[in-house]
Amino acid sequence: MQNAQLLAEQFEDNRAHLRAVAYRMLGSLTEADDAVQEAWLRLARTDTAEVDNLGGWLTTVVGRVCLDMLRSRKSRGEEPLDNDRLPDPVITSETIADPEQEVVLADSVGLALLVVLESLRPAERLAFVLHDMFAMPYEQIAPIVDRTPQTVKKLASQARRRVQGATPGPDPDVARRRRVVDAFLTAARGGDFDELLRLLDPEVVLRAEAGAAMRVIRGAAAVAGQAETFRRMATLCTVYPALVDGRCGLVNTMDGDPFSIIGFTVADDRITAIDILSDRERLARLDLTPVLG
Repeated sequence: MQNAQLLAEQFEDNRAHLRAVAYRMLGSLTEADDAVQEAWLRLARTDTAEVDNLGGWLTTVVGRVCLDMLRSRKSRGEEPLDNDRLPDPVITSETIADPEQEVVLADSVGLALLVVLESLRPAERLAFVLHDMFAMPYEQIAPIVDRTPQTVKKLASQARRRVQGATPGPDPDVARRRRVVDAFLTAARGGDFDELLRLLDPEVVLRAEAGAAMRVIRGAAAVAGQAETFRRMATLCTVYPALVDGRCGLVNTMDGDPFSIIGFTVADDRITAIDILSDRERLARLDLTPVLG
């Protein structure tokens, strides 16, 4: 019993790290938790006397589980998330730190990166996530994907080229980003089209998912034309400021129930991306307690 308790404690010490790895691999918090649970089940069936580095062993197991899950998506003919649905957002408070959620978001540029990762092949994604984001050597990644270290290095390099330039980092000043978002919302509610154009990057992308196929709107003029959507939300909903994948955002509720989550990516005092999730089933599965209590 003592050994079992010690093993459980050691696993819990690694849980946040494993969840962060799985989240970047899968883009879904629910699936990430499933992958971590599978790692625990495999650990419970393993003779740990032969495991020299438990953290490394668990990371390898989670990597394999996630790779299998990604390949299963492909075999079922599922579309990548960037063509089908938004990745699950991580919701945190702007004022109260949540250590476990911070681990999930560490070294990440939020949803923009997850969307790019969804376009990668499973082996490319694993090589990039484990090497570039979690500093795992190519030699340790190679057995997971059944490739040579040299091939893994090429896979990570290919993924890196896809990621670079496609995921501009947001302004690190949260207060400054919030001022831009607040100005945008004020302009939207007031129907100030010129002010909206000033605040939107010319290449801004709005992605909205309500349970059906994701809707994508590109360009400042087209996105500004959606001002009525934001005005209506402000009228009908109770609005809570939040961090959505580390970006300034909003959690909107109606009659006490989650109605939508909006994340804004801000760079150089302009909004470069807006992501709206209003799928009721997915909202119900998200942990919104950091904002709603």
